[in-house]
Amino acid sequence: MSALYRSRRRLGALVVTSSLVLAGAAVLIARPADAASTDVLITEVYGGGGNSGAPYQNDFVELTNNSSAPVDVSGWSIQYASATGSSWQVTKLTGTIAPGAAYLVQEGAGAGAGNGQPLPTANATGTILMSAASGKVALVTNQTALACGATCHADAGVKDYVGYGAATDSETAPAPGLSNTTSAARNDPAKDTDNNSADFAAGNPSPGTLTGGPAEPPVDAKIHDIQGAAHRSPLEGKQVANVTGVVTVKGSNGFWFQDPLPDADPATSEGLFVFTSAAPTVSVGDAVTVEGSVAEFRPGGSGGTTNLTTTELTNPKVTVTGNAAVPAPTIVGAGGRVPPSTVIEDDASGDVETTSTAFDPATDGLDFWESLEGMWLGIDQPEVTGPTSSFRELSVVPAGAGVRTVRGGILLQKTDSNPERVLLDDVLTAIPDAKTGDKLAGPDSTTVTGVLDYSFGNFKLLPTTTPTVIDGGVKRETTKASSPVQLSVATFNVENLDPSDGDAKFDGLAQAVVHNLASPDILGLEEVQDDDGAVNSGTTSADKTLGLLAAAIVKAGGPQYTWKQIDPVNNAEGGEPGGNIRVAFLYRTDKAVKFVDTPGGTSTTPTTIVTDNAGRPHLSASPGRIDPANPAWAATRVPLAGEFKWHGQTVFVVVNHFSSKGGDNPLWGRFQPPVQVTAEKRHQQAAVVRGFVDQILAKDKGANVVVLGDLNDFDWSQTADILVGSGKTALIDLPRTLPLPERYSYVFEGNSQILDQILISQNLRPASAYDVVHMNAEFPDQISDHDPQVVKLTPLPSWVR
Repeated sequence: MSALYRSRRRLGALVVTSSLVLAGAAVLIARPADAASTDVLITEVYGGGGNSGAPYQNDFVELTNNSSAPVDVSGWSIQYASATGSSWQVTKLTGTIAPGAAYLVQEGAGAGAGNGQPLPTANATGTILMSAASGKVALVTNQTALACGATCHADAGVKDYVGYGAATDSETAPAPGLSNTTSAARNDPAKDTDNNSADFAAGNPSPGTLTGGPAEPPVDAKIHDIQGAAHRSPLEGKQVANVTGVVTVKGSNGFWFQDPLPDADPATSEGLFVFTSAAPTVSVGDAVTVEGSVAEFRPGGSGGTTNLTTTELTNPKVTVTGNAAVPAPTIVGAGGRVPPSTVIEDDASGDVETTSTAFDPATDGLDFWESLEGMWLGIDQPEVTGPTSSFRELSVVPAGAGVRTVRGGILLQKTDSNPERVLLDDVLTAIPDAKTGDKLAGPDSTTVTGVLDYSFGNFKLLPTTTPTVIDGGVKRETTKASSPVQLSVATFNVENLDPSDGDAKFDGLAQAVVHNLASPDILGLEEVQDDDGAVNSGTTSADKTLGLLAAAIVKAGGPQYTWKQIDPVNNAEGGEPGGNIRVAFLYRTDKAVKFVDTPGGTSTTPTTIVTDNAGRPHLSASPGRIDPANPAWAATRVPLAGEFKWHGQTVFVVVNHFSSKGGDNPLWGRFQPPVQVTAEKRHQQAAVVRGFVDQILAKDKGANVVVLGDLNDFDWSQTADILVGSGKTALIDLPRTLPLPERYSYVFEGNSQILDQILISQNLRPASAYDVVHMNAEFPDQISDHDPQVVKLTPLPSWVR
């Protein structure tokens, strides 16, 4: 459903101007200043772009040509001044406007830049920041800033003029005051009476699509008629009247109401949001009759264009007719509406709003939750599948959902994205801290109630009372220490670690290394930042960062570690600007593990495979970076290879941090199936690392090889398949060896999943013991968002193997 997008019908017959035709071109006859324009008009102005709640990211001005010939606007301009201002800003226009066509001028984005969806492709672009409420807009037949001060509607160069809100200058009287969510559009784009108040009305912004003509009479409708059995309302853009229901929930800029007399079709929601812009004056339990315009609002923010829309009534007239009981909540789960168990959407091929071939609430999660949009719902003892996030969102499922993890989460699988999940959000009340495995209850019963909304790529249940947390008993895990004959190798994403994080984070990580990971012999680290973190100073060294971590480990009662890493090229490898994120090795100095220090590795110099006199493989540089000039590593961390000795046996370890999933379509988004635009980059990266491993195994098929790190991809992904390879040199992907309920290292929006992996060469398998140590991802008080993992190995010489 599109962002507050009003269906606008084109006018058939448009007013034709008087013109003189020379050699096939129309030459416009100048009009007297302040006379009604008969050709090019301003048809819509909008100044709320990018602000809170805005449907579009940018301000805009829309024009049309009401003549019968194209009009060349090259050399013209759109100009803007504040409501009382006398200084005019200029956006230059180019090109022509065809008869009856809309011409869109994109302007700047407001303080909340990023809210809303992008405008349609504009014909001209400027950077003017227009007021959302009041201002003055002039269409001028030259590109020189107006010098007429605060009163310019009658200036000879002004073709058309709109003052809106509290503007002190306008054509006769100003158009209505506006907001972040409303524009001023002509009632009839073919008509100009030189009275802004009479010619314009506030409504839903609709850039690039002309509205107008005689108003259609409102249609009597029920809420389920408006919602329809679809993702977009069948009445979108229409005026509806006599819409009855009971107010269930009040928000800051509107309210939800619900029909207490539902129809028999579970595919049509009985709840609806009424957008009042300001705080609503109704009360919960009011019986109301509403008239308004049916609109589809697409929530903004990061990735706004991939969001679904929510149906709402805008510009409402609300009449309270009495009081009534709030409808009982519709229960989701056992004894009520049971969500689908595996499929989010399986009958769309792109934009679900236009390509879906069926609306299937019984089988498709996207359609199931859409069929409940705006309704008052309840979940009996919802089960928490992931920790409360920094956005105060909390993922829950009804009892009986999905493939559950051993600790109460729900597992993301290739063919099961867990459509049972819904996020609780703190829009209406506080959301408590909770962890995976907990349960929730309402204030008076085991049922948590709220109204169903959608934003930021997820359906969300908005409780009106803070739920109570029932402790599920999940504790942070620890692993067993390795034996004297075992080499323990771990991977740990330390989440943008730098000295400015302070003692608490360094001490927390140290406790994790010593007590939860049992002080592994070798530790591959991801997300290590330079010595001044996000300060963009040109510093690339991370010795201070790593030194602080090593010292904190000793303070926590652990052994002495030292480190090996290579400083990256400044600001070239992604992550937080200025942070110079990289991977690194920590290794113990009190154990049999020794680092083979072979000089020559730099940020741009690759390590290669060389052989000694006996034909055994070694690294030309240790530590050394793998093919750093390869385009696969553009704006991404380059893997680091290290050569170690363990009781005389060579062990090659490669630590990785592949490209993130940032930019992929959300699971619950508008585009289905979701497109993983970032996957191809990880496939290329996996191929480079796999090629490096192949070079080692080509020299010694029994070489001890460990590939580990944050691969930012699943155990069942093509990225993992490429790294594993095939045949006798295939690596063993250790997450794949775990039972399904244990196969996760990360929790995102309530889905437990593998992102971090350890892979080993086949000869290491017989003596391996592998453990994902669940101590972070399931808890709201994290020292990192990833769980570390460790493998205990017994490297053997080739002749034994």
